[in-house]
Amino acid sequence: MTIKCRVNRTGLVRLGRAALLMLAAVLSGCASLPEREPAPASWAIRDTANTALAEVTADDIAAHPGLSGALLLGDPMDAFVVRLGMIEAAEKSLDLQYYIWHQDLTGDTLLNRLLHAADRGVRVRLLLDDLDTAGKADTLFGLDAHPNIEVRLFNPFASRTSRVSGFLTDFGRVNRRMHNKTITADNRLTVLGGRNIGDEYFNATEEVVFGDLDVLCQGAVVDEVSVQFDLYWNSPWAYPMDRFANGRDTVADLNRFRRASEAQLEQAKKSRYAQGLAGAVQKLRSLESDDFEWGQAKLIYDDPGKVGGLKLSSDTHLAPELLKVMAQVEHDLLIISPYFVPGERLTQYLVNMVERGIRVRIVTNSLAANDVPVVHAGYMRYREALVAGGVELFEYKAPLETETEQQKDKEPFWKGASRGSLHAKSMVFEEEGLFVGSFNLDARSAVLNTEIGVLIHNPEYAKKISADLDRLILDKAYQVTLEEGDLVWVTRHDGEMVRFDREPDTSWWTRFSTGFMRYIVPEGML
Repeated sequence: MTIKCRVNRTGLVRLGRAALLMLAAVLSGCASLPEREPAPASWAIRDTANTALAEVTADDIAAHPGLSGALLLGDPMDAFVVRLGMIEAAEKSLDLQYYIWHQDLTGDTLLNRLLHAADRGVRVRLLLDDLDTAGKADTLFGLDAHPNIEVRLFNPFASRTSRVSGFLTDFGRVNRRMHNKTITADNRLTVLGGRNIGDEYFNATEEVVFGDLDVLCQGAVVDEVSVQFDLYWNSPWAYPMDRFANGRDTVADLNRFRRASEAQLEQAKKSRYAQGLAGAVQKLRSLESDDFEWGQAKLIYDDPGKVGGLKLSSDTHLAPELLKVMAQVEHDLLIISPYFVPGERLTQYLVNMVERGIRVRIVTNSLAANDVPVVHAGYMRYREALVAGGVELFEYKAPLETETEQQKDKEPFWKGASRGSLHAKSMVFEEEGLFVGSFNLDARSAVLNTEIGVLIHNPEYAKKISADLDRLILDKAYQVTLEEGDLVWVTRHDGEMVRFDREPDTSWWTRFSTGFMRYIVPEGML
């Protein structure tokens, strides 16, 4: 008997989808998430008045009731030393929430110090987005086995061996990630901003460094960060690590991790990077209370339910709150966003601002500096409209300045990376206030990922960022302009103005492939 089959395009799509589902089932072994019985709730420890961090912050907080002190961390090595110092100083609690935590020189060092903090009685809660945990089971199970450390995974993949199967069978869920980055010590100091944990964020590699921005805070906003952390930690999207153990000997994992971690720390201490940190360590030790700028601060963040498709509103999402602040601008707006895909509506919104007499400056990555070329493909669609509409558009250079001859003579000098990529996510409003956080101006940050940031009213910081950008931007970036309808890139090199008529520092293949992607990549995925 012969069976005839006629399949139209819809049928082919269905057959293709069915084949992918079958493949995914084979890859994952029909994996599923553990039963979602409520995990034991825990909350920030607020009884920390007798800790060392409370003592060093008490006078400033008392002198600024209801306000927050902020110290911007632009230097990557300073940012590492501050985190290390917070971990070493903590006496009761450490709450850490990160999208990416690499196991490299800086990441392993911080994990070692967390282990030692737990050994001396500090309660450590480590909340990691599950996207970056592949291959790290031994470390995470080991840490979680310590009686004073608990690890939870946010929005985890069902299969612990294949991320591919998760994307094939459950794409709508696992495509939504927790992009928040915070570390809080004894509920007295917190750091939040754009940096994940890894060598490229702290200039500990000679390959590439991310130009980034964090803010170290004390005062009222610290408790707001703790409330946010508790909301995520106790949400149904945060799964305790031990739910995935399945009878595993995690105590053995802890013992192996401890031995390996101690050996790694000894190697890290001998590195040129460790010796290069001396200046940053001295800077941290010499911090004075007047190094912090005090003022009103407001934490804004997405509800963790955003990964479940929570309806967009100003009560549950960060983006509407930022738009409210942007809508109040009458004179000057500065946007710094490494991944900038504004879409038609925001593009027109920014052009309309210029038409009303508002100065709008945007700094994003050049194609050579962008570590995600597909995002650049989405951004390319709007460059001409922005520039034609009067927006001042700048693209961050990839090549960094080399060390001076004087620095070369200083051994051991840590020169760091030779190439850079913009990773800071910040805004300055009217040279009066600023936003520092994890939020990019793209669809992924607005719709898919959860984000966090702080709005700080501080004219001194805002004016300094704005003035420094005007003074230095052409040394660090290309200004994109239009000449006779074509885009050109202008920059300053060795004091001389230089002009390019195509994407600088790129090969023809990079330009071609990225230009091709601009026509096929769905913008909602960027």
